[in-house]
Amino acid sequence: MLPTVQAAVEGILDEAVVRRLIQHAGGQAGMVYGRNGKPDLRNRIRGYNHAAQFTPWVVLVDLDNEAACPPPLRNAWVPTPAEHLCFRIAVREIEAWLMADKQTLASFLRIAVNSVPEAPEMLQYPKDAMVNLARNSRSRDIRSDIVPRENSGRRVGPAYASRLIDYVQEGWRPEVGAQRSESLRRAVKCLRTLVSLPVE
Repeated sequence: MLPTVQAAVEGILDEAVVRRLIQHAGGQAGMVYGRNGKPDLRNRIRGYNHAAQFTPWVVLVDLDNEAACPPPLRNAWVPTPAEHLCFRIAVREIEAWLMADKQTLASFLRIAVNSVPEAPEMLQYPKDAMVNLARNSRSRDIRSDIVPRENSGRRVGPAYASRLIDYVQEGWRPEVGAQRSESLRRAVKCLRTLVSLPVE
C-alpha cells in the first residue's frame, strides 16, 4: 500500500506536476486542493499546515518575484511547518522545472534541444520563456495551442496548460530535471522523506 499524500497547488499545471512528483517519490496522490491562484493558497496555508500534523501534505507554490530566494518566502508562509508538511517553492515558476529536462521538452515542443535554457532557474519569467520556445516549434498545433494569439492581451495560448499537462504526464523526467534545478531536487528529496515517515 503506497502512502497517500494530500496536496495544495496554485493551478492545474501545478497539480499535474505535484501528482507526478508524488508518484516519482513512491507515494500516491490523494486530494489536490487549491487551484485558485497564489493568494487563495496563501489564505489557506495555516489550515493545510494544521492538517499536516496528522497526515502527509505537500504544498507547492511559485517563487515568482516575491523574494530573491525561497527561504524568506517559506518563513513568511510557514514559519513553523508541521512534521508531515513538505512546503516547496518552484524557482521562479513551475515552468523552470519542466525546462530542466531539456531533451524531452525539446522533443515534445519539436524544437532544437540547444534552444532550451541551460539554467532555467536563472530566468526571470520562465512562463514567458516557455511560450517563446513554442513560437519556434516545427508543429503548427503546438504554436497555436501554446502561443497567445496576436492582440489577445493574454500571456499564453488557449491550450497552454493542457499541452504542458500532457508533457508532464507523458514525457517529463523529474530525476533528470533535478540535475539542472536545485528547487526541483529539493522537492524530490523532501517528498521521498515525507513518504517514508510513519503516520499515526
